[in-house]
Amino acid sequence: MQDTSQQYDAVINTCKSLFVKKMKDYGSAWRILRLPSLTDQIFIKAQRIRSLQQNDVRKVDEGEVSEFIGIINYCVMALIQLDKGVVEQPDLSPEAALELYNEKVALTKQLMKDKNHDYGEAWRDMRVSSLTDLILQKLLRVKQIEDNAGKTLVSEGIDANYQDMINYAVFALIHLKE
Repeated sequence: MQDTSQQYDAVINTCKSLFVKKMKDYGSAWRILRLPSLTDQIFIKAQRIRSLQQNDVRKVDEGEVSEFIGIINYCVMALIQLDKGVVEQPDLSPEAALELYNEKVALTKQLMKDKNHDYGEAWRDMRVSSLTDLILQKLLRVKQIEDNAGKTLVSEGIDANYQDMINYAVFALIHLKE
């Protein structure tokens, strides 16, 4: 588990570094995005990963790694939006955004640790393509929950789905690095 924890942190540090740089470039412009818009951004990235995995020819010189990083960062943004709500104008300093980022990642990492304990790190025997498919499935679930105005009868909420997508994307990045 310690190895997984260190690998997880290394992936998150890469994602966080990009998040911080983009905050310097763009500020918190993402704060105006409604949840369905963030969900669609994640969907686009997951669809592109699936296309890259299925197609032999690439016309854009970016691979799966940058798309999984994007999924993680957009999911963190979505978790922040769930708590803080959407605004009309960017309202977070880079420091405040980073604090929220770290908070959401810490909660998500704890979820990963709890599930890893129960599932025995089964993800290590999964293919990256399966992790991609699980992210797409979670996205379809989120879209349905959004279409149901956030209501579920027996299922976990949107936040848990975003957290699972973060963890699947981290696992995929760990696999791709190995």
